Amino acid sequence: MEATNQNSLYKRLGETKGISAIVDDIIEAHMNNPAIKARFLPLKDNSEHFAVTRQHLINFIITGSGGPQNYTGKNMTDAHRGMNINEKEYMHAIDDIMNTLEKHQVDEQSKKDVLAIVYSLKDTMIGV
Repeated sequence: MEATNQNSLYKRLGETKGISAIVDDIIEAHMNNPAIKARFLPLKDNSEHFAVTRQHLINFIITGSGGPQNYTGKNMTDAHRGMNINEKEYMHAIDDIMNTLEKHQVDEQSKKDVLAIVYSLKDTMIGV
């Protein structure tokens, strides 16, 4: 296993523990956001699906931020296929992510790095 860079986004987000806490708060924010909560509230009704989805998101962020975890879930297009997410919903999700990073006192450069990653995935999520 390759050593993780001390300045990697993974390290700056608090490694697995920090990323897990951030993911939990992002999910909570999505479930409370009137513009997108209808897409997330059904997860509460299926605890097994919720746990799998949560872990995939954690692993996805760990892998994408330079951490040691291997993401084995679907690619973003397949994960969002059939959802027909629109631009407005996407922007609400980004706002939730950025507000959560602020809540966790993530530094400005790391927030910019996360935002760049999220925007790079935009076309794989909207309208698929």
